[in-house]
Amino acid sequence: MKISILDDYHDTLRTLDCFRKLHSHTVVIWNDHVQDVEVLRERLADTDVLVLIRERTQIRTPLLEQLPNLKLISQRSAYPHIDIETCTRLGIVVSSSQHADTPSYATAELTWGLILAAMRQIPQQMQSLKAGRWQIGVGNTLRGKTLGLYGYGRIARAVADYGKAFGMRVVIWAREASREHAGQDGLAVAASKQAFFAECDVVSLHMRLVDATRHIVTADDLARMKPTALVVNTSRAGLIAPDALVNALRAGRPGMAAVDVYEEEPLRDPAHPLLALDNVVCTPHIGYVTRDEYEIQFMDIFDQIVAYAAGTPINVVNPSVMPRPQ
Repeated sequence: MKISILDDYHDTLRTLDCFRKLHSHTVVIWNDHVQDVEVLRERLADTDVLVLIRERTQIRTPLLEQLPNLKLISQRSAYPHIDIETCTRLGIVVSSSQHADTPSYATAELTWGLILAAMRQIPQQMQSLKAGRWQIGVGNTLRGKTLGLYGYGRIARAVADYGKAFGMRVVIWAREASREHAGQDGLAVAASKQAFFAECDVVSLHMRLVDATRHIVTADDLARMKPTALVVNTSRAGLIAPDALVNALRAGRPGMAAVDVYEEEPLRDPAHPLLALDNVVCTPHIGYVTRDEYEIQFMDIFDQIVAYAAGTPINVVNPSVMPRPQ
């Protein structure tokens, strides 16, 4: 089969041990990012299997209808960027491991790195030093502060452990079932969403972006935060209402933000409001971008291709596309 891989920015995948799983197939890897339908149509015209790296490229109906050879899309995690109904209509299998038993420690570690960087002003202090100046301000200690986790899934649990190791009090707000799990794990649960935002020194978002969670963090929520508080988003930009974070930071509540995700990615506009604010630490969606995490993720993705080639597809998210037993 001919396999096409999109958006491998640093040509990393061919260097992974798990890449050997594709040795019997023809593999084409694209290192740039393209969203133009006509360009993608030309690139993928004779592709049998399409490999996606998370949500970097939107795979929508106008493109899918122009790819007559496409049989399988293999990726990992959520798939809001793929028109699943169109794939089913066209007979395209979509396989996506949901890694229910494997938290992304890479994302949890970046979350903690952003918390430290923002609270201690590490990027700003570095920039000052490079500019020939010395200290530019006074940072904040984490020990004794309250860490709020909005959502309590696999990544949030890892971040909670980091918070406890740093001597922080950990407080949870989430849907009811997750709040119950947090309580069973011995963590404090906020009395309400309003109390959660008001009492926490750091609020870190850890939810999937679905219809029920889109814009779940409102301007009113952010306005309740302390002027010394930090909000961290390594999940999805759409969890926060449009413009709410920038406006809140300009108003001084919360006082800081650390962001790894954006409404439109890749973000290449140096004039983006978040990049213009001195009280924000920004990274280019690198939460899961480590060699170790890539080995884990692409082991799943390539296993899905091997299974499909053997006639036994796995992790199929549109099972109605499969032929029914006779």
